[in-house]
Amino acid sequence: MKNSLFLLFALFIFSCKTEVAPPEAFGPLPSPQQLSWQEMEMNMFVHFNMNTFTDMEWGLGGEPPTSFNPTNLDTRQWAQIAKAAGMKGIILTAKHHDGFCLWPSAYTEHSVKNSPWKNGQGDVIKELSEACKEDGLKMGLYLSPWDRNHADYGTPAYITYFRNQMTELLTQYGDLFEFWIDGANGGTGYYGGANEERRIDRETYYDWDSTFKLAFQYQPEVIIFSDSGPGCRWVGNEQGYAKETNWSFLNTDNMAPGIADSKILQQGMEEGDKWIPAEADVSIRPGWYYHASQDDKVKSLDKMLEIYYNSVGRNALLLLNFPVDTTGQIHPADSARVMEMANQIKKDFEDNLIDQARLTASNTRGESDQFSVENIRTDNEKYWTIDEGLDSASIELAFDKPVTISRVLLQEEISLGQRVKSFTIKYKKDGQWQVLDKQTTIGYKRILRFPEISTDAIQIVFEAYRAIPVISRVGVY
Repeated sequence: MKNSLFLLFALFIFSCKTEVAPPEAFGPLPSPQQLSWQEMEMNMFVHFNMNTFTDMEWGLGGEPPTSFNPTNLDTRQWAQIAKAAGMKGIILTAKHHDGFCLWPSAYTEHSVKNSPWKNGQGDVIKELSEACKEDGLKMGLYLSPWDRNHADYGTPAYITYFRNQMTELLTQYGDLFEFWIDGANGGTGYYGGANEERRIDRETYYDWDSTFKLAFQYQPEVIIFSDSGPGCRWVGNEQGYAKETNWSFLNTDNMAPGIADSKILQQGMEEGDKWIPAEADVSIRPGWYYHASQDDKVKSLDKMLEIYYNSVGRNALLLLNFPVDTTGQIHPADSARVMEMANQIKKDFEDNLIDQARLTASNTRGESDQFSVENIRTDNEKYWTIDEGLDSASIELAFDKPVTISRVLLQEEISLGQRVKSFTIKYKKDGQWQVLDKQTTIGYKRILRFPEISTDAIQIVFEAYRAIPVISRVGVY
């Protein structure tokens, strides 16, 4: 009887044990929409517009609408390729700098409604919206602020026009996950026949605060892309590369679309006050628009993989552009290459050796199972973290027999902030620890590639951090 009472008392005490408090969030934090956006990892960009038919990259604005005439437009083909390649969304150039609109805008004659395609009854945006819904993809749109066709560009009247077109796109085609604004603004153009150069103040002309406020009125959850966000930022180059050090923070006081230091955009700001993660845009070909002369210049598989590891593998989202051809479809050379890329990435990460490892940590917060190092094995809502006040922390993976590895993946629980400033990966060779790599930031995802090594133990040492590290996942491949 006494033993039974003691057991009941022990169970009662155990059940009443207070859970250890999780670490407090630190610094700028992502919104739920930014978290969902980051988890997409890789999306399709589509440059298809008037330039496709004039064999140009930047049209001048005076091209006749009759030039736009795809012979077999198939947005479902785009969506099927995107989905098969593991992409989660498609962003389309609804209007590029030449001002031609892929939807029948009520505010201009320079649109598909005056083209021979479908006798002026077509709407590319609507067709893409329907294709994305069929394949479970999200849709985004690019609307160029610069318009080399419109007679009012450079005057206050154009801002009304731009916002009217933005309203059409944000209200007529369902939910958009991203609204894309670039920094090319002002220069020579047709401008309704004026054929002159016009310059604007990029910082003040568009009144971006009011313009973005209007966008959020119609699409409260949309991620707005520009040099300065507010949802995500340009990575600072068109090669698809982020820097090894890549903070998801910016201080945008002296920034605007088209006004930013590209070197800062490539790596963010450790002391930035806003969460504005990087999006790495790059084309699968030399040009953004289709040119038959580039059919044999699609990027190699090795180059595509290098881009993936230097974008997604460096805490950025990859936006991979496809120049849709004059038929209105993605060229076979492009689709074949992206599938090679997707298959190789799948192969690279199909065998996570952490499943074979015994895990130990230098410290676990409150020695609590809720923050156990075991949580890093799987991609879930749990994580490993440590007690406050520690200057460093480490994780060790031990294997019963040597394994061969060439990649290590790490992820922070970024809902609590981006924290790690530097870390070192070591491996055992002949019983001694050897440095494999020394790196800086992690963020949502960091992937390190290196020549194959054989080892029976890996150690990850977190040496400097803004706040105690909170690691949600580690993978060894």
